[in-house]
Amino acid sequence: MILLCLLPFAGAALVGLLARASRGQQALVAGATTAAALALLLVQAGDVLGGEPVSAQVAWVPSLGLSFSLFLDAWGLLFAGLILGIGLLVIVYARFYLAAADPMGRFYVFLLLFQGAMLGVALADNVLLLLIFWELTSLTSFLLIGFWGHKAEARQGARMALAVTGGGGLALIAGLLLLGQIAGSYELSAILRSGDAIRTSSLYPLALVLILLGCFTKSAQFPFHFWLPHAMAAPTPVSAYLHSATMVKAGVFLLARLWPVLAGTDLWFALVATTGLVTMLVGASIALFKHDLKAILAYSTVSQLGLLTMLLGFGTPMAALVAVFHFLNHAIFKAALFMNAGIVDHETGTRDARVLGGLATLMPISATVGLVTAASMAGLPPLGGFLSKEMMLEEAAHTAWGGAGWVVPVLATLGATLSVAYSLRYAVHVYLRKRHADTPLTPHDPPFGMWGPSALLALGAVAAGLFPMAIAGRLVRAVAGTVTGGLAPIVTLKLWHGLTPALAMSAFAIIVGAVMLAGHGALLRGWERLPVPSAKGLFDRGMSALLAVARGFTLAVQTGSLQRYLAVLFVTAVAVGIAGMSSGGYAPGDRVTLPASPVAIVGWGVLLIGTIAVLRAHRRRFLALIYISVIGLIVSLGFVYMSAPDLALTQITVEVVTILLLLLALNLLPKQPVRLGTTFARFRDGVIALAGGGCTGFVAWAVMTRSPNDPISAFHWAQSYPGGGGTNVVNVTLVDFRAFDTFGEIIVLGIAALAIFALLQTATRGASGQRLRAWLPDLVRSPERHPMMFAVATRLLLPLAMLVGVYIFLRGHNQPGGGFIAGLVISIAILMQYMASGFEWADQRRRLDEHAMIACGVLIAAATGLGSLAFGVPLFTTAYGHFTLPFVGEFELATAMAFDLGVALTVVGAVMQALAELSHVAQRAEKDAPSEFPMDVDPARASEEPS
Repeated sequence: MILLCLLPFAGAALVGLLARASRGQQALVAGATTAAALALLLVQAGDVLGGEPVSAQVAWVPSLGLSFSLFLDAWGLLFAGLILGIGLLVIVYARFYLAAADPMGRFYVFLLLFQGAMLGVALADNVLLLLIFWELTSLTSFLLIGFWGHKAEARQGARMALAVTGGGGLALIAGLLLLGQIAGSYELSAILRSGDAIRTSSLYPLALVLILLGCFTKSAQFPFHFWLPHAMAAPTPVSAYLHSATMVKAGVFLLARLWPVLAGTDLWFALVATTGLVTMLVGASIALFKHDLKAILAYSTVSQLGLLTMLLGFGTPMAALVAVFHFLNHAIFKAALFMNAGIVDHETGTRDARVLGGLATLMPISATVGLVTAASMAGLPPLGGFLSKEMMLEEAAHTAWGGAGWVVPVLATLGATLSVAYSLRYAVHVYLRKRHADTPLTPHDPPFGMWGPSALLALGAVAAGLFPMAIAGRLVRAVAGTVTGGLAPIVTLKLWHGLTPALAMSAFAIIVGAVMLAGHGALLRGWERLPVPSAKGLFDRGMSALLAVARGFTLAVQTGSLQRYLAVLFVTAVAVGIAGMSSGGYAPGDRVTLPASPVAIVGWGVLLIGTIAVLRAHRRRFLALIYISVIGLIVSLGFVYMSAPDLALTQITVEVVTILLLLLALNLLPKQPVRLGTTFARFRDGVIALAGGGCTGFVAWAVMTRSPNDPISAFHWAQSYPGGGGTNVVNVTLVDFRAFDTFGEIIVLGIAALAIFALLQTATRGASGQRLRAWLPDLVRSPERHPMMFAVATRLLLPLAMLVGVYIFLRGHNQPGGGFIAGLVISIAILMQYMASGFEWADQRRRLDEHAMIACGVLIAAATGLGSLAFGVPLFTTAYGHFTLPFVGEFELATAMAFDLGVALTVVGAVMQALAELSHVAQRAEKDAPSEFPMDVDPARASEEPS
C-alpha cells in the first residue's frame, strides 16, 4: 500500500533526474511508473471487491493523532483505478500532443506529482494525512494549469483555481478536525463507524457546512463553479485528466466517502441536493451557448458534477449506487471527449465550433470516437451514459423537495434536456454539418498515439452500455455498499427496464434537446440579451477589493522602517511579559548563586565595551563590523567557559562566515549610512532597548535560579548512547531526537539562500541599481586586490581546512562537531579561496552548483528520515551498529551520518549561494572585466616584460 502511494512521487523524481533524456524516454518512465502502480492496485482488487479492505499504517506523530495510515476499500479502488488508468492514457496522449517546444520532462514531473497527491486522497485513512494530500492536489494542479506560463490566461486560471480550492481547503481542515473531535479519532475507518454520534452532535451542522465548502469548491459546485472552465487554459492532456478522473472528482469522492456519517438528515438533503441540482442546471445552460470546444466540455463537467452531487444529496442507498455508476461513466466519456477536442484543435488549428464542421469525412477515426462519447454524454442508448442517466431520472422521479413531488423530476429532466442539447451540438457542429471554409489547417486524423487512448475509452463507453453487468455490475454494487456503509441495493444494470416514468423523461429530454439544437441560433441570440452576471467578473472585483484592503493595511503596518518593527516587537514582548508576571505572580528562585570569577568579569566587561563601541560607531560600518566580531568572539569564549564546546564551535564558525559575507555586502554599500531619526527618536529607542534587554536578562535570571522538576535534558543524557548510538548529546539530539526540527531548519536555510538569489538578481536594475552605481565611486579600492601571499597561503590551507571539516564531520556523533559545523568549516575554506584569488578564478574551478547542493542536502536528509518508516519505526529514527575492518579495528556507523551529510551540504550550498550572488552583483555594478587569474599579475603579460 505504501509503495503504491509513493510510486508516482518516485516516478516524478526519476523523470526530473532524466531532464536531458529524450522525450520518448521521459514518457516511458512516466508511463512505466503509472503502469506499475496500476498493476499493484489490480493485484489487490480481488480481495477488496470480496469485502476485505487492505490497510497499512506507520506511526508518524502519534501524540497528535497523525499516522501515515492508508486503506483500500471498493470506493478507493474505483477512484484509484480511474486516477491511474486514465492517467496512463493521458501520459501516452501527452507524448504526441505536446509541441517540441514544450518541456516534456517538466510536464511529466508535475503530472506524476499531481497523480501521487490524488492517489493519496483516495487511499488516506487518517484525515490529517488526507488534508495534506488534499492541499497538495491544489498546489500541483496550480503547476499543471499554469504549465504554459507565457500565456496570461494560464497564469490567471492557475491563480483562480488555487485561490478557490485553497480557500475551500482551509474550511475543510476545520470541518474534518471537528469531525475527528466528535468521533474521538482521526482515522477515517473509525469515523465511519460513528455515524449516529456525529449526526446527533451539536457540532454536526458546523462540521457539515465546513466540509461541504471544501468539497463544493474542489468539485466546482455553484457558486464556486467559475474556476473550473478557466482551468481549460492548461494543455488538453491536463484538462482531460483534471475534468474526468482526478481533481474535480475529489470533492464528490469525499462526499461519498463521508456519506455514511453525514447523509440522512434534512440539512444534508437541503444543502447537497439543492446545490447539485442548481449546479447541474447552471453548468448545462452555459455549456449550450459556449463556442470553444473545451469551454463546452468544461461547463458540461460542472453540470455533470452537479448531477453526481444531487444524487448523493438524495441520501438514499439507490441514489448513491446511481452516483457511483455515473461517476464511472462520466470519467470514461469526459476523458475521451477532452482528448478528442485536443485532436480537433491540434489538427485544424482551432477550437471554435463556429468555424468547424464536416470533419466526419476528413477525420473518420476521430469523428467516430467523438460521436460515440458525445452520445454517451447525452445519454443516448445503447451507451453507458444512457443507463446511468435513466437511473438518475428514476431516482429524481421519486424525490420530493420542500414537500413538492414535481420540483426535482422537472428540474432533473430539464438538466438532462440541456445535456442532450450541448452534447449534440458538439457532435453535429464539429463533425456532421457542412464543412466551414475558414478552418486554419487542413484536417486529418492524427497518429495512433493521439487517437488510441480516446478510442479505448470510447470502447469502454460502448461496452458499459451493451454489457453493463459484465463490465461494471460487480464493481458498482461493491462500491455502492462501501459508500453507504452497508449492503448495496440489488439491481440489474440493463438497457431496458420497461415503460417507466424515467424512460418517458429520457425520451422527452432527447427529443427536446434535438429541437433546441435545431433552434440554437435563436436561443443564442436570446441568451446573449439576458443580463447574466459574470462569475469571473464578480470574482475579479472581489479579489481586487480584497487586495486593496490588504494593500492599505500592509502600507499602514509595513512602513519599511526596521526601527519601527523592532520597537513594536520589543514593546509588545515587554508588555506581555510584565502582564504575565503581574497576573501570575513571581517568586524568587531557590538555587544559590555562584560568585563570578575574574575571567568571567573581564569577559563581561569586554562584551559590554564592545556593545557600547558598536553603538558609538554604528555609522562607520566597517568599524562597527569589527566590534560585532569581537562580541561574537566573547560569546564563543563564554560558551567554552560554560563547558559548551559544540555551541562554541558553532558560534565561532558562524561568526567567521557571516563576517566574511558581511564584508562582501559592505562592498556594495556607502561607507556611511544616511543619518536617520531625531534626538527624541534615539532617546525613545534607547529606552525601549534597555527595557527589552533588562526584561530578557530578568527572564534569564529567573530561569537559571530555579531547579526544573523534570528536565528534558535528563532524558537526552540517559538515552544519547543507547537510543542514538552517540556520546555527544548535542549532536544526537539534533540528528535523532529532534531531527525533524533540524530538517525544518535546513529547509528554511535553503529557502533563505533561494531568497537571496531572487532578491539580488535584480539588485543592479532600476532604482536600486542607480543607487548602487552612485555609491561605488565613494569606495577606495586597494591597488592589490588579490595579494600573492594571501592567494598562496589560502591555496596551501585549503586541503588542510577541508580535512579539518571532514574530521569534525566524522567525529560529530561522539565528540564536539557534526554536519552543521563541518559545513561551516568547509564553507570558510572555500570562501577564502574566493576572497584571495577572485570570484571568477575560483568559480571556474567549481564543479558543483549551489542550487543542486542545497537540493541534494535536503533530499538526502529527507530520504534518511523516510527510510526509517520502511522499517516500521517513527520518522527520522536513527539506526546504528558496530563493525570491524582489518587495520582499522572496530568502529561505529549510524544512519545519522547520512542525515548530517544532508545538513552539511545544505549549509555549504547556502553559503556558496550568498557568496555567488554578492559577487555577481559587485561585478555587474562595477562593469569591470572579471579577473581570471589567481593573482593581480597576468601571466601572459608578465612573460612579455623584460626582466
